[in-house]
Amino acid sequence: CIECWGGSMYCAKCIIQAHRTLFLYHIQKWNGKHFEKVALKHMGLRMQLGHPHGEECVNPTQCPSDDFVIIHSNGLHEVGLDFCGCGKDNQLHTVQLLRARLFPATIVNPKTAATMEVLDLFSILSYESKMSAFQFYHSLGRLTDNTGIHEPKDRYSSFLRVVHEWRHLMMLKRAGRGHDVKGVAGTKQGECAVLCPACPQPGKNMSAGWKERPENLRYLDTLFISIDANFRLKRKNVSNNEVDPGLSQGWSYFVEETAYRDHIKNYISEVEPKSTCSQHDAVNLSSTKPGQGHAATSVGAVVCARHDFKRPTAVAQLQRGERYCNMDYIFHETMKDSQLQTFVISYDIVCQWSVHLRQRMLNYIKPDPTVGSEFFLYRNDAKMTFLVPKFHLPAHISKCRMQFSFNLTKHVGRTEGEAPERGWVGPNALAPSTKEMGPGSCRDTLDFHFGDANHKKVIGLGASLLRKIMAAAREMAEHTIGHQQLESTISERNLTEWTAAVEAWEEDTSQPNPFAVNSTGPTVAAVLRQLAEEERKQLEANRDMSLDDTVTPSVLIATGITLENEQRAYKNMCAQLWEHSMDRQHTKLILRGNTLIRKIEAWSKYQLLYMPAISRLKENELQKFDHSVELKAHEIPLWLPSQIRSQIDVPKHYRRLEFDLCIPQASEALDELRAQLQVRAHLFKVKDRFTRGQAANTRARGVLDGVQKKIDQYALEYRTVYGALCCLGSLLREEEWRDVYLPLQNDNIRDLSEGKVNQSEGRREISWIWRTTALDQIDKPEEVRVEWAKSRARAHRFTEEVLLLTEEMLRVPTFLKWKSDDWKAKHQ
Repeated sequence: CIECWGGSMYCAKCIIQAHRTLFLYHIQKWNGKHFEKVALKHMGLRMQLGHPHGEECVNPTQCPSDDFVIIHSNGLHEVGLDFCGCGKDNQLHTVQLLRARLFPATIVNPKTAATMEVLDLFSILSYESKMSAFQFYHSLGRLTDNTGIHEPKDRYSSFLRVVHEWRHLMMLKRAGRGHDVKGVAGTKQGECAVLCPACPQPGKNMSAGWKERPENLRYLDTLFISIDANFRLKRKNVSNNEVDPGLSQGWSYFVEETAYRDHIKNYISEVEPKSTCSQHDAVNLSSTKPGQGHAATSVGAVVCARHDFKRPTAVAQLQRGERYCNMDYIFHETMKDSQLQTFVISYDIVCQWSVHLRQRMLNYIKPDPTVGSEFFLYRNDAKMTFLVPKFHLPAHISKCRMQFSFNLTKHVGRTEGEAPERGWVGPNALAPSTKEMGPGSCRDTLDFHFGDANHKKVIGLGASLLRKIMAAAREMAEHTIGHQQLESTISERNLTEWTAAVEAWEEDTSQPNPFAVNSTGPTVAAVLRQLAEEERKQLEANRDMSLDDTVTPSVLIATGITLENEQRAYKNMCAQLWEHSMDRQHTKLILRGNTLIRKIEAWSKYQLLYMPAISRLKENELQKFDHSVELKAHEIPLWLPSQIRSQIDVPKHYRRLEFDLCIPQASEALDELRAQLQVRAHLFKVKDRFTRGQAANTRARGVLDGVQKKIDQYALEYRTVYGALCCLGSLLREEEWRDVYLPLQNDNIRDLSEGKVNQSEGRREISWIWRTTALDQIDKPEEVRVEWAKSRARAHRFTEEVLLLTEEMLRVPTFLKWKSDDWKAKHQ
């Protein structure tokens, strides 16, 4: 036996005697020339069911054709299996198999079974590695015979059926459905879902008097949810719900299919309104036809925004884009029983979706006065806040970036709303297998994986919350102290006025925005839009020279400039670190450097597509490079047109693109530089007038040092851009820009009221950086107000985050205690 320890050789009689309970071991027999595989069945070993070990049945019954196959973790085994036929066990063949920990593939005349060990193994492997049943089964086949000479009997379809049934039964078992007097048939919608212990759930993890909280603390009972769709989880148009209806009928994460289909049938011809914000594909493509050959083009889901748990009955397959009728139904199904009063709803197209949401819900489903828990959208006491996830927010128009910002909205802590994006990473790996499945199998498979993901989050929730609150507490202290130091430099009159303005805007975003500051120069965003319009016109005129569908020349150059800015920021981080810095600071720096390197590598592939001659420069650079020295992320040359100069031939169009983008970049750098100089001048004035004593001066110096770092940062950015303009301007023969943008010397970096060193008031000259903006805007304290408002928002968000995390850490053990009591009640 090659599986028994020791590797000793036995005669046929002894090998059978030694394996009377080890039917699934691989045996090799010496044939006089070499060892060859032989099944224990062919050596005469029989596996008797229905009797204790060692006891023979007087009337054993073989399966039809005596070709029973057991699928085990070490391969596929053809075994000699006998059922009990003497009447002692008096059980069905399927029951006899189950009592032997063998799961039959059919309930009538089973000829295939899988051991519960192999089912457990496959479940864990598939959850962790996203391995498909096809890959796993054929791996077992190769373990059995890796030559293809003696291929085992094909039981793949049986294995699929067994795995599907096993996972479904495990889901019901872990939900305690076997302990309910109503049994499996009494399972309610979403009852088998693994719930989030940290989210507020009345009756499970909240105190009885939670509705009596003071008004200023009611946000601690807010339910944060995020909505999103995943367009990788397509499903081909194979099979149908009649042939493959699935085993779980809305019992966990997917909505109940029949009611869902009946709902969307009423809105097949409905045309979605076009986006009035950015060109959101989720909105504008929702009226297009589904992909050819696909029954579902994506999967929509609702998750808890702070912990990324899939919510019960919160997932459905979408037919074409993120249509309102689909996403509204999912939202309604998962939220219809909520008794909470405050909600934060995050969605990347929430600026469009939230409009008329209440009216659409009333059109779909009328309020039922007989139902005790009325849908929260129909209740007057429900307070809803709609926001856009932080990563998606920059793609929106300016108005949306202010109105739907997590950073600027009170009572949301440091929630970022991007939980669904992280949650799709695992399911995305399932796409190659689930897209080939029938509708029921696809839904059930995703249900099982969502359940496992939620289970893993429950296990790690304690450590995760502890890690988050430790980080948030440090940040809260830093930002609160920094904000207090900043406020100490501002007059009481301004503080009162600005605080009232911010609070008014927080209550009503139609009020004047205290976070906005007027800019007089061109912006990068405006130039990018202009370039995009020009490329659109070229495309319409069939003169488009783009070599990629998504990365056009303007996108390539703009991304390169962004990477150059990130390199400067990373270099600054490296300079601030020293050998005695904390490990977490070193770790943060390393991770940021790794991310930047990956971004540069991805961008470089497109750069070589548009500028293949760059490869020569890279080869020359590699020959000069000292390979014994590690190249850091900020040292990697990007070879933008301004950096290449005339070393290789670069199309004039690419130089023009960078030149056009450098002009607004220089303008924005000067805007930021002037703003920080105004803040510094204000702080100096207040420090000289009111700050006394060593402690107070030390605090003031800390604030000033922070402002000085920003001044140095924007000065370096301007000088880098100015160098690029000099190079590109001479190559393009552009000179007019030199009248506005001059070399930035150290003595130019001064406030409007400052002169050069040793320069008297009578001879004082205004630095040229103040002559590139409207002078009637300079004396306004807008920059100080905006800096104060942002500082206040940061301090408040971290304070709220600590309080929210504290509340969540209280809820988790309360929920687990409720869960324990629930299981005890099931037992009773």
